[in-house]
Amino acid sequence: MGTAEQQRRQPGRSKGLLGRRPVSLFLAALVFVVGGAATMLGTSSPAAADPIEKCTATTGAVVVVDFRPWRGKVVRGCGVDLTTGYDLLHTAGFSTAGTKKDGPAFICRLGHGTNDAGKQYPTPEQEPCVVTPQATGYWSYWHASQGQQKWTYSQWGAMARKPQPGDVEAWVFGGTDIGGTKGQPSFTPDEVRAKGGGTTPPDPADPPAPTVPPGAVDPAAAVKWLKGRLTDGERVVEEGATDPNPWFTTEIALALAAVDPKSADLAKVTAFLAKNADGYAYPAGRDQAPETNAAARLALLAKSTGGDPRAFAGHDLAGDLVKHLCTAGPDAGTPTPGCSAKGDFPNAGYSDGQALGVLAVKRAGLTPPADAVKRLLDVQCDNGGFTSVLIRPGQNCEPEPWTTGQVALALHAVGGQDQALAKARSYLKRTQLRDGGFPAGTGATEGSPFSTVVAAQALRALGDTAYADAALAWVSRQQLPDGGLGFDGGTTSEIYPTVHAVFAARGTSLETLPEKAAPPVVVPPVDPPAGEGPDLEKGVGYLTAPANLVRGAYYAADPVSGRADFGLTIDGAYALAATGLDNAKLRGIVDFLDQGGKDAAGRTVHDWTAVGTKYAGGGSIGKTALLAQSVGRDPRAFGGQDLIAALGKAVCAGPSKAPDTSCAAKGAYSYAPSVFSQSLGIMAQLRAGEKAAAQAPIAYLTSLQHASGAWPSLVPATGDSDVDSTAMAAMTLDLVSEGSSKTAVDKALAWIAGQQLVDGGFPGAAGNSVNSAALAVQGLSLDAPKYAAQIAKARKFLAGQQNADGGFNVAKDGQKGSDLRASMQAVGGTTGISFARLTRDLSNTKPQPPGQTSGGTSVGTSVGTSTGTSTGTSTGTSTGTSAGPTGGAGTGGTDSTGGDSAGTGVSRGTGDSGGTGTGGIVTPGETSGDTGTGGIVDTTAGTDSGSGSAGTDAGTTPTGGIVTAGNTAGTGANTNTGGPLASTGARITGAAAAAALLVACGWALTITARKRRAAQTGGDQ
Repeated sequence: MGTAEQQRRQPGRSKGLLGRRPVSLFLAALVFVVGGAATMLGTSSPAAADPIEKCTATTGAVVVVDFRPWRGKVVRGCGVDLTTGYDLLHTAGFSTAGTKKDGPAFICRLGHGTNDAGKQYPTPEQEPCVVTPQATGYWSYWHASQGQQKWTYSQWGAMARKPQPGDVEAWVFGGTDIGGTKGQPSFTPDEVRAKGGGTTPPDPADPPAPTVPPGAVDPAAAVKWLKGRLTDGERVVEEGATDPNPWFTTEIALALAAVDPKSADLAKVTAFLAKNADGYAYPAGRDQAPETNAAARLALLAKSTGGDPRAFAGHDLAGDLVKHLCTAGPDAGTPTPGCSAKGDFPNAGYSDGQALGVLAVKRAGLTPPADAVKRLLDVQCDNGGFTSVLIRPGQNCEPEPWTTGQVALALHAVGGQDQALAKARSYLKRTQLRDGGFPAGTGATEGSPFSTVVAAQALRALGDTAYADAALAWVSRQQLPDGGLGFDGGTTSEIYPTVHAVFAARGTSLETLPEKAAPPVVVPPVDPPAGEGPDLEKGVGYLTAPANLVRGAYYAADPVSGRADFGLTIDGAYALAATGLDNAKLRGIVDFLDQGGKDAAGRTVHDWTAVGTKYAGGGSIGKTALLAQSVGRDPRAFGGQDLIAALGKAVCAGPSKAPDTSCAAKGAYSYAPSVFSQSLGIMAQLRAGEKAAAQAPIAYLTSLQHASGAWPSLVPATGDSDVDSTAMAAMTLDLVSEGSSKTAVDKALAWIAGQQLVDGGFPGAAGNSVNSAALAVQGLSLDAPKYAAQIAKARKFLAGQQNADGGFNVAKDGQKGSDLRASMQAVGGTTGISFARLTRDLSNTKPQPPGQTSGGTSVGTSVGTSTGTSTGTSTGTSTGTSAGPTGGAGTGGTDSTGGDSAGTGVSRGTGDSGGTGTGGIVTPGETSGDTGTGGIVDTTAGTDSGSGSAGTDAGTTPTGGIVTAGNTAGTGANTNTGGPLASTGARITGAAAAAALLVACGWALTITARKRRAAQTGGDQ
């Protein structure tokens, strides 16, 4: 950027807001000394150590020092009164020594009374500690916050970093570099946390908003100071310079837009920027990649002033950002200049530049590329914060509140990033100081005005107004007499913090500029159409009952195996989304599907969609993507897959040749055998903005309509006419909203209305069908005024089919009793909401990460083995088998007509033996050694029937390992039982006999089930 302020704007990039980047490879070990340089070697003795029991997940911090390079121990200590990392060492019982050059400020030697009688290492013979040690051997400083499962190399000296409650710190001797890419501790944070370890997630009860005196930033005074920086009222020319600074000029223009987007002052600045856009945003030439930070800012300015970011000064700013998105990084062999990895915007430089690019593209009306969004997610640290550096997976991640605020705003604008945003919100709340301010970076103890105003914008946008108000109150006390704000409490006003203070004071941000941030949208429960109808609350209660919704996450294919029916699960989610009566349960289902949740057989939703394989099913992919869209998730990154791209690949170029039955015709989706499947795929593509890609599928769906207006149930068409499928196709073409499609919808609705029976029901494959009546309500609701009478009659019919438990019968003339699939369709359908336009906001619900299911192998730090066996049967055409070191579940046999496998295969395997155990961990004050850690044994039986024998692990700790203070090498044995089904090991004979019976009965049950499924929904889609 070329100015000192532009460098200071990026905390930690050069000298930084707090000067936190190391001036040598070893600043992590350096303890900053105030008041003059030390000239003699300083040795500090330990204080009386706090007992380790005083440290918990929310009280105190643990510090660990690894003396094993000298055949010593890994010693762990506790400090309760947290001041600095330097004091923590002494409070925990460690002694330190510095260098003659730097004094005690540089940790050169460490010792502890429980290790070699307190002798400090390295010894004078190994390291004289006169000057700064060599890069190949020094004490490096690492830390991990609550919930963080990876070590972060400290960019702060121990005196500058303040440990937080629940933190763990480590000192390791060896070599590393500024980025901390090597030399990290050999043990994990979880292994040395308080109370013997275990993952410590962030406290679900985030700290309350700080209680501070009220205060408000004066935006008028801030804008007045900013206008004073303009030369001729149009540009910023820095002192001593002759050329204008377009970066600062754009920043001031954005601040003016926050106050009055139509002002003459702003128009003058905007005209100057438009005139100079080529040199500013396209320094390499109009046909070359733009400078992301410049192009994104200009695009946001255009949007904020009523202009067009796709036609600003003759440039398609947003389009050019997408066009030149990086396709690879330096590791590709032929690096592209300005690209650090795939998904970077060109020359974005840092995370905030990438975030600006995403915001600019989104606000221009384009869909941000999935790779660009993923690039932002890549820079989220384990504790929820985001780092300013565009790191790649595995690199050191040091979060900052201001970067977290800027990235959070971008992800919030994109939508569908609830999990990442929830973690970011928690990080910001936990990082906020009690006076309301936010530090510039991890470990800083004082507030930074710039960091605070950016964090406040994000918190307000995310609905955390109390925290945002406390932050602004603190900032108000930092506003200088001239109206501006400085960096880190400085007495000189600077442009960047002042601009963002204007945003925060006006309640806006670059996500919404010039409008104020909208409060979180809360979509109320739907008001069903007037007239008598089902009891939706009772219906939702039936759907969410623990007996039906397994683990609050999915619906099972049968009552025995625990295998998920993913198609049915999404049907249930649709019903809950339509009513809005239990968003918490809906969130549980969505999180399970989106975050790789596994059923009892270890399957995820993408084992069902088969996305990424040659058997990818267009209908199942479309159904999953449509759910993501309906609840605000990103279908381009749902469950770790780009479902929209997969749908595009699933469009058939033509009919497949026998015996291949994957493609029915040109424009059909692969492995999508019904009108339902075709419709779901089209809905998802259209809602993703893929109108061009959906043209062939739309044409094929349209071609299937009969002259009567009806659609068949299956493809290729069989000549039948089906109410359910006709309603589904009508909802799909209603989304197209073009002349010919409108005519097709009108004909379809007229045909559906003509099928209504005297009692209000509609005919389906199961008779006078609940499913058909519910879908008819949805279809006819596309023209509710015209078909109000038919809708009311159908809803009354549905009410008559609801049972005391809240569920619904399959059909009026069929067997009585509540059926899940029929109940889902009745609950959602009676609202009249089209699947194509279904929307439900979950932003005010709590994340529900999927729980761990049983299954796995023995893995541990001690020697051990596990064995598990399972047996099962398949009612399909083949019996699946698998064998291997993981002892995983066998693949189920496939049905003769496709769909989910009806049973499970057979698997037998021996778990991997655990590795040689490391020693225990020294915990001063404890009286017994740690026991050896056993392998994790999980022997899950087959999903229909099976057995699992308990695994046994035994661990021995080698001499010289990590041991408990006051003891020699710890030894121990740990015997684990298997997973939840391990107790069935004694019943293997009975299970095998039952399996034989299932084989005998399987075909009849399978055929009956598939007929019923097809009758209700047109297949498992």
